[in-house]
Amino acid sequence: MKINYTIQFFDDWHCGSGLAAGADLDALVIKDKDNLPFVPGKTVKGLVKEAVNDIIQFSKVKTDKEKIEKAFGYFENADDLGKGDLFFTNAELSKALKKSITQNNASNFLYRTIASTAIDDEGIAVEHSLRKIEVVVPCTVNGSIIADNIDEEVEKIICKSFDYIKRLGQNRNRGLGRCKFTFTNKEED
Repeated sequence: MKINYTIQFFDDWHCGSGLAAGADLDALVIKDKDNLPFVPGKTVKGLVKEAVNDIIQFSKVKTDKEKIEKAFGYFENADDLGKGDLFFTNAELSKALKKSITQNNASNFLYRTIASTAIDDEGIAVEHSLRKIEVVVPCTVNGSIIADNIDEEVEKIICKSFDYIKRLGQNRNRGLGRCKFTFTNKEED
């Protein structure tokens, strides 16, 4: 089974690479070999798992905890890490868009820099608090969730969870990463 989805970003967004650009930028966006942004599958998996758990906890949807653990994996202690049956691909730009951007050397137009600083109680910028991060302009990326053997009940909850994810990436509580997940189709093997 393969669940395909899109993520449409309405605002600038930042999925961090853990790298900086010296004195110029404090945080760079994660990019592929062609200098194009993507959302790591691990990030999507965490957001979907959190949304699924919220659905189960706060709605009338009831499902077996073991089914969710089997799908997403579990962690009981440091020696016992279950991988789970689901595999989340990276969410990337469409193949046609990637080709067009790379052929025209236009990847740098996908990024811009934003700056922020801490403000003290008197409304004055705190010394040495200026931070600059690289962000991706609003765009749409596509990804897939792949599983060989997934419970139909869990599959329905996963598709429903897309409606619960409203923001993604760093600083999502400060105005970045507003998005919409959309289920596009399901493919059977």
